[in-house]
Amino acid sequence: MKKLFPLVILVFTFSVPAQDIEYLPTITTTGTAEIFVDPDQVSISLNVEKLSKDLQKAKSDNDVAVEKIIAETRKFDIEPKDVKTRRISVEMQYEYIQGKDEKILDEYGDEVGRKVFKGYEVSKHIEVLLRDVSKFEAFYSALLETGLSAIGSVTFSTSKLREYKDQARTEAMIAAKEKAAAMAGAIGQKIGRAIRITEGTVGSRYIAGGVASNFSVNATSQSGSVSETVAEFGPGSITVSADVTVNFRLD
Repeated sequence: MKKLFPLVILVFTFSVPAQDIEYLPTITTTGTAEIFVDPDQVSISLNVEKLSKDLQKAKSDNDVAVEKIIAETRKFDIEPKDVKTRRISVEMQYEYIQGKDEKILDEYGDEVGRKVFKGYEVSKHIEVLLRDVSKFEAFYSALLETGLSAIGSVTFSTSKLREYKDQARTEAMIAAKEKAAAMAGAIGQKIGRAIRITEGTVGSRYIAGGVASNFSVNATSQSGSVSETVAEFGPGSITVSADVTVNFRLD
């Protein structure tokens, strides 16, 4: 006959007095870092608008202008994936003409004039990513000859933003550690391991060059004419910043 023996499990628990944690000597510092990098790509937003009372002509004129833009992108070795049509629209445009002898009022009694149909406006919004900033000035000038209506925006950026953010974050950590070590050293102490790390803001900001803002385009879709103001191109720089707060133990 088998004998059964009771199994006894002993559990030992240890606790650290709350006051030992609460009054652990620490020092908290904030480190910041900012690095400046050159942009290596530029995004250009283009608008092509053509107006005609004949819808097919408005569409055809728009297609011709867009094809000229596409042709220029090929000349500058811009890959098709970097040329995107974001929006296409067709709208009926009207104008209001004030009558000489007769006043035309709206339901609120305001004079609005006679509604006259101007034509169909076919509009396309295109975004082009140029990955070689050194070609920007020549490409920009070439675009002005394509019959576009407006250049909506020009945005310089870097394709290595993640890498630069990591670099800025690392430099901010080093700055926080050096600051803590210097402060502790002033009272004859040293810092130990980090107890808590809190990341603050990590971001980027483009700083325009001295004359980059002089690039502008004014155009009217009715005439297709484009006037330009072009100065010597300065690409500016991108600042990438980071800040961290670190709580170190004091030894």
